[in-house]
Amino acid sequence: MSDHDDHQHGGHDHGHDDHDDHHHHDAESVAAAIVTVSSSRTADEDPAGDYVAAAFEEAGHEVAVRELIDDDYDSVQGTVDRLARRKDTDVVVTTGGTGVTPDDVTPEAVRGLLAKRLPGFGELFRRLSYEEVGTRTIGSRATAGVVSATPVFCLPGSENAVRLGVDEIILSEVGHLAGLAARGLDDGDEAEDGEEAEGEK
Repeated sequence: MSDHDDHQHGGHDHGHDDHDDHHHHDAESVAAAIVTVSSSRTADEDPAGDYVAAAFEEAGHEVAVRELIDDDYDSVQGTVDRLARRKDTDVVVTTGGTGVTPDDVTPEAVRGLLAKRLPGFGELFRRLSYEEVGTRTIGSRATAGVVSATPVFCLPGSENAVRLGVDEIILSEVGHLAGLAARGLDDGDEAEDGEEAEGEK
């Protein structure tokens, strides 16, 4: 029993080729769910979402799904929760709904789902954004965290803000974060995965 325990608990640090291979694969390529939060845009007129999709694909990643939903708390929360739980999705990126108007509810809706917050994302985004828009960046509530072992990034709806967030931050770190966030599932949540799989059938 102790040998078995040593192997299980020591697997994090050494002698785990399967985990290394899986982690490296995740780091090299992830599958993204892209959600545009807007009551005025259409799927045919979504420059922010188009940019996220093109940037991810250019970087060698896959776009697993794209959705366009209304600026509505329940809609945002339900959509992000559902997409983060999908087996074929490694990261969720939303655009829109992060400002200060009454219908900007993306951060509030997502915050209720977060198992872990990643405050450094919003801090860095606003720091970089300051160089472009100055003090107006205080009106941006870009945020990020982990939902169901899936990193979730909530970006503003403007194409310039999306370009900044994706090019300067997300693409540099998404493979690393996705691999780390999912590691616990690989190691210890096999029963839970099995239950989810049964529920999906």
